[in-house]
Amino acid sequence: MINILPLTKTDPASVSLLAREIWFRHYRDMLSNAQIHYMLAQRYCPVLIQSQLTEENIWWKKLVKDGTTIGFSCCMRTSMQHVMKIDKLYIHHGHHRKGYGKMLVDDAVKTMHCADCTALILTVNKQNYTAIQAYRHYGFEITGDSVVDIGGGFVMNDYLMSITPRVSI
Repeated sequence: MINILPLTKTDPASVSLLAREIWFRHYRDMLSNAQIHYMLAQRYCPVLIQSQLTEENIWWKKLVKDGTTIGFSCCMRTSMQHVMKIDKLYIHHGHHRKGYGKMLVDDAVKTMHCADCTALILTVNKQNYTAIQAYRHYGFEITGDSVVDIGGGFVMNDYLMSITPRVSI
């Protein structure tokens, strides 16, 4: 049984641990260990996740299989009118290529429509070829570069990808 559920106040610590496991395996050839540690602390601190759960323009979801969280996503409304961003979307490596990423993208599209947005964007590391291919398969297109100084002497060198999903009738 697979479910996509909103994060609850008891989930941030387990999502933080899952992010750590995923990131150290997935990004080890793309980012330095120092940058991985820095970004995990910056984005996946349980206290930060907890505080975001009360924000009306941020949607954290967990992907649960047979009672175990195997993935998660976080979407947020951007400063651009009617544009939502998939800020985080990760599946544990033991569950790749089973359609779970598509499930989370489809859920993000539903969230986007419920939030009265019409476009969905994301950024993806330029060396993350597997994710780029998957997002293209889901209908996203590379629409630009996103090079951001995130502090600590680190830079995120990403592609900006976007999609304008049609409304289901």
